[in-house]
This record gives sequence, C-alpha cells and structure tokens, in this order.
Amino acid sequence: MGRPQDPVNTPMKIPFVDLQGQYRAIADEVRAAIEPVMANTRFILGEEVRLFEQEFAAFCGARHCVGVASGTDALHLALRALDIGPGDEVITQTNSYIATALAISYAGATPVFVDCDPKTCQIDVKQAEAVVTPRTKALLPVHLYGQPADMDAVQAIAKRHGLRVIEDACQAHGATYRGRPVGTFGDAAAFSFYPGKNLGAYGDGGAITTNDPALDTRLRAYRDYGQREKYFHDFKGFNSRLDTIQAAILRVKLKRLAAWNQSRQRAAATYSKVLSRIGIEPPRQVSHGTHIWHLYVIQVANRAVVQKRLGDAGVSTGIHYPVPIHLQKAYADLGRLRGSFPIAEAAADRILSLPMFPEITDEQVNHVASELAKAL
Repeated sequence: MGRPQDPVNTPMKIPFVDLQGQYRAIADEVRAAIEPVMANTRFILGEEVRLFEQEFAAFCGARHCVGVASGTDALHLALRALDIGPGDEVITQTNSYIATALAISYAGATPVFVDCDPKTCQIDVKQAEAVVTPRTKALLPVHLYGQPADMDAVQAIAKRHGLRVIEDACQAHGATYRGRPVGTFGDAAAFSFYPGKNLGAYGDGGAITTNDPALDTRLRAYRDYGQREKYFHDFKGFNSRLDTIQAAILRVKLKRLAAWNQSRQRAAATYSKVLSRIGIEPPRQVSHGTHIWHLYVIQVANRAVVQKRLGDAGVSTGIHYPVPIHLQKAYADLGRLRGSFPIAEAAADRILSLPMFPEITDEQVNHVASELAKAL
C-alpha cells in the first residue's frame, strides 16, 4: 500500500452574498406561497401584489406603496408622475449606480451631478444647493449602501427653492433617519427588490412609496399603460407591474427583514471591531440614522492587488462602484471630465465591498479580516 496522502488545505470559501443559504432556510414557505398563485393563475396584479403593497407601506411607515417591475422603473415613474421631464434638471450624486441617472434621462430630464461627502459617501448637500438653477425641479438623494442621506438638509434645500424630493432608497429597506424609516421624507421614494438587496425577489422588482393619495393614483395608472379602467387610457403609460409570484415571495421575506437587518448590523459591528485592530478604518456611520448595511464598504490602496489576493484566498468581494456616473461613456455628452468631482473619483479607485449577508457568521467575518490583513 502506498503512504496516505496529506490532506489538501483548501481555503474557506466565503461568497459575497449567500442567496442559496437564505433560500434553503425559507424554501418550504416560499413554495407554499407560490402554489396558490400558480393555482389561481392571477400572475399580473393578483391579490398578493395588493397585500404586499399594504405590508411594505406599513413597514416603511408610508400611506401608499405601488409595486413596479424594478427599482429603475420606480425612480422613472416617480419622476414622470411628478411631471418632471424635458427641460428640467434633477440634482443627484455621481457616486451611485447608473440607474439613478438613467431614470432621470428616461423621464427626459437632465441629471445634474454633485460630489459626495468624504466621510460618509452620501450626497454633498452644500454642493447640491450650489447647483440649483431655475430649471431645477427635484433633488434625488441616494441612501447609499443602506445608510440614510441627511434628509433634514435635503428637505430644507427643497423648501427654499420649491423643489420636489425623490428618495433613492433602493439599497435602504428598513434604514431610518432620526428614528423614522426612509421612504417617507420625499414626495416619493423608490425601492429595488433585485435579488441581492436586503429585501430581494427571485427576479427583478421594485416599489414606490408615497404619502400623497393623488400621486398614488397617478402611479398606479403609469405602471399599467396609463389606464385607471381597463382599455381606457388617460395618458401614455408603461408596462411596469410587479409580478404576483414575486410579490408572494417578497411577503415571505418581508416578515424576516427586520431580523435580517439586525443580523447585518451585528456582522458590521464585528467587521468594524476586527478591522480597526488591523489598521483599516471602518465605514463612517452617521449619528442621525441607522445603517442597515446593504453593503459593507471599506477603502484600500492597491485595490486590484488586494481584491485578487482575497479572491485567491476564497473571499469574494465587489466594487460599488468603480466608475462615477459622470465618467461613464453613457454620460459623456454632459461634458464632465475627470477632476469634476474629486472626492467621488478618489473613492471609486479605493472602495472595496466585503462579504455581507444576514447569515454571515463571526467566524467568517474574522476569516475575511484575517485574509484582508494578509492581502494588504
């Protein structure tokens, strides 16, 4: 007989997001929720959509919720329903996902970018007020990474200049500002249910929250071809409806969202504690809100090298986002060159998103930190 082989030392593999693990924990309940939809065949705007809208509105502390096909559509239709279009300007931050700006473009308006706060990466509200013009019609702050923007400052600017406010809450399901859930501060707020979000569907989905009953009525028509009554179309609307199956799945998940957010907060606290020990500055948390850690984003030098070393060690990471929107080819027509927004540009070269999901364990967090120390 040959001598026994030495055991292979395989690295612990840590995914960036563990959707498979989450599904295994709720699989039976998800299947039970889908089955009635399959049986009654109300796949479009069925009863589950109405129930989810009620439940999500209650979760956010809003009077109304309108389910739509995606977070991008949520932003777009909110702008349309507020009569924002060609010739108008909408101020937003450049360090966001491009969907924030695309929604403005889809409405026919022009995105006006500003830089971000160097400590929190949230919208620079002083710069936002400085770029208000007679064409400005709205402010579109992003609750980036799961942390609320400074809504007192945003609302004060809006009041001084007579502007609308649309919250991009696509990463902030359950975050609060001064004890109040995001999604209730603006004229409307957009949420995304992309699978990797804190509240994710099993496909695309989105929602708009508002406290304005007239806006709620208008949004419901906009998402359904501009009709309030079938085959009678008041204006040119869109086909952007949350699928009934996705609503059924979201209802199952919504029951667990608060607990899942708490698990993320515990993981973030562990991350911050162990990363501080190895000389890495944790993400800055604002004093006026609660962070629900859709993403845990640090900054490192030589990011490409660090990211590759982590990947080789079995640790998956992400970059949110490597190119600010004003430097994307899609927005070259706006003429904003490198150097226009130096804080966002510098951050884009250094940011690194570490694994974050409700099921992540302290052992996994410590392992990530250990491998990060080696990679640095």
